[in-house]
Amino acid sequence: MNSLRTEGCTLTGALSVTMAVTDGITIIHGPDGCVHHTTSLLHALQVNHDHSFFPAILSSSLTESEIIFGGEDALAATIRNAAVRNPGIICVLSSCVSAAIGDDVQAVCASSAVPDIIVIPTGGFLGGGFSDGVKQALLALSALGRKDQGPDGTVTLIGEKNLEYEADAHHREISRLLALLGARVSLRFVRNISSEDLGSIGSGSLNILRDSSLKSLGETFRHRFGTPCITSFPVGFHDTLRFLEQAGEGLGIDPRPAVNMERKNQERLIDSFHGLKGASVSFQPLPPSTHLLAEELAERFDFRTSPRGFPAVIPDPPPVGTSGLARLLHRWRRMRLV
Repeated sequence: MNSLRTEGCTLTGALSVTMAVTDGITIIHGPDGCVHHTTSLLHALQVNHDHSFFPAILSSSLTESEIIFGGEDALAATIRNAAVRNPGIICVLSSCVSAAIGDDVQAVCASSAVPDIIVIPTGGFLGGGFSDGVKQALLALSALGRKDQGPDGTVTLIGEKNLEYEADAHHREISRLLALLGARVSLRFVRNISSEDLGSIGSGSLNILRDSSLKSLGETFRHRFGTPCITSFPVGFHDTLRFLEQAGEGLGIDPRPAVNMERKNQERLIDSFHGLKGASVSFQPLPPSTHLLAEELAERFDFRTSPRGFPAVIPDPPPVGTSGLARLLHRWRRMRLV
């Protein structure tokens, strides 16, 4: 099996989701060193993003003894310690070590007297990476969805990148676009919500996935809850208008007034950056996710590509919606004037 991973640990990906349940506790069933490495990374990223929060994370503290004789008793004791804190939910993540020694994490959690335990298998040593952990956590938490709810006309965002610097800016842009349709986001699954909120996963009339890597998850939710989905946040001028059309279709709303309003907004934005038109641009090495956006911007602003042009950097993931493009163009204008 090809076990090459280029995007980080499965456990880290799952933890980036479960830590966003505000009244939850995450137990990592593994050695303290593994837990320390993962939580330190997440904490450093959050501090770098000017976020100050301390999610509740416990370790089962596997040592050499447990690795030889099994760590199921250590996990059971950690679950009891977590329950004393009266959390809304307990998420148990396995590690490569606990998976390798064969601990039956599911059986330990099922036999516990503690309710509301979600098991997420994240021993990634056989393959899988960060995004796999994200998907596994989202899927596991969706099991809490209440099936007695009908669609309520609102929108659910699924799989926002909790470690992304502009995550909240992207949320504001999606909310602004939906407001043009008279719609709103009612649930961010999973970003800074309570365990009770998790049960509302099936109540929205439309799901919007953060990006197309979650497409299979969107299909699962469509079959389970009957909710249609848009497979990614919009990137670029044209894609933003298309996003409004898709959202209107999914919500049963005529999108044409909203599309016309946003098209005029985009035209005003392009006019406000007229000084960039015809500029000599050196596109930096572009990740695959940014190629189409680079082509669209080059066409809209009649850029001339040259190794000596100003360095036009497009971040990965790329900016979302018209507002994201505005921030990008502001940065380019400043760089050109330097």
